[in-house]
Amino acid sequence: MSQSLELGQFLRSRRARITPEEAGLVHYGGRRRVPGLRREELAQLAGISVAYYIRLEQGQSLNASDAVLDAIAQVLRLDEEELLHLHSLARQPPRNRRRARPEQLRPGIHLLVERMGDVPAIVVGRSSDVLAWNRLAHALLAGHLDFHAPERAADRPNLARLVFLDPHTRELYVDWKRKSRDAVAYLRRSAGQFPDDPQLTALVGELTMQSREFLGLWSSHPVRNCAFSTRDYRHPLVGTLTLTDEMLQLPDDGGQRVVVYTAQPGSPSESALKLLDDISSGRLETKPSAAPPAKPSWARQP
Repeated sequence: MSQSLELGQFLRSRRARITPEEAGLVHYGGRRRVPGLRREELAQLAGISVAYYIRLEQGQSLNASDAVLDAIAQVLRLDEEELLHLHSLARQPPRNRRRARPEQLRPGIHLLVERMGDVPAIVVGRSSDVLAWNRLAHALLAGHLDFHAPERAADRPNLARLVFLDPHTRELYVDWKRKSRDAVAYLRRSAGQFPDDPQLTALVGELTMQSREFLGLWSSHPVRNCAFSTRDYRHPLVGTLTLTDEMLQLPDDGGQRVVVYTAQPGSPSESALKLLDDISSGRLETKPSAAPPAKPSWARQP
């Protein structure tokens, strides 16, 4: 996926959601070919030429000025995260920029996550690959998968793939629709930052072919930083939990983030998380319900 293609898709998706009335234009009725603003309408409201805007949307005029981008963003009513995304997409990448390399995790970060024993913690790569997780995070998010899978680059778990294609993960999130939208938003931001990443391109192609829900969300071009969120989980071993996840950006590591999950102190969710910790560590075994005791001889039917 090229940077110019990403820019064009983003602008078209935002034009489609703004009606002429919302933009302050008078609409005299009649059928419109596009659901939102036309290119010429957006150019007029932003104070730029139609030809220039068309070149911008087609990716033929990168390195637009901040003033032009801000004017377009104002017409499209972009929020702060969408504005930052637009500026990122509209910038010409340096000629000497290296192609995205296969991700590797620094040993110190792996050890850091491993030592976070009392809270679930994972390291997520630029395309949502799980590069490392501690025992509790594995038990929380994907206990049905091999714990050592993140150590093998060929079959690392991918959070986006799990959300859309894995039935266990779909059941885990009480508000799966919200989680799925956040997963796509994360990939969209990564696509803008790493447009030449072949692994990310392959993942998007795979999910587009295998999930109609992903295709619909990808086409809407959601953008969200996903820095933190509070979600409800429906865990098969410990029941319902409410956890807050915090994403910590790693410096100089090409988009890698540490995600830590915490429960409110003294809450039932904290107790459930401690129970899951006991189960995953082997301190407490899960056993099927015991069969009812046999009836005494005097209560049996003759």
